[in-house]
Amino acid sequence: MITKDYNPSPIEVRFVEILSELKDDLNSKLINFDIVKIEENIQLDNPTIDFFLKDKDGDEHEIVLKVIQKPDKKNVE
Repeated sequence: MITKDYNPSPIEVRFVEILSELKDDLNSKLINFDIVKIEENIQLDNPTIDFFLKDKDGDEHEIVLKVIQKPDKKNVE
């Protein structure tokens, strides 16, 4: 399937949504950190997802992921 719209692309948006849905799974794998909030920014050309974490000492941290789909490669024959 050729991607027709990259601003954002449907797969970029879905990846952000899936990452957000995986909050509990991610939390179970993080040692000494808890994800307390997630913010999705899916209207951007390259959507982002912000993870707000708190460590065992009560300090707050933020991880931001930007999802970028590279342009589709056309088959060269």
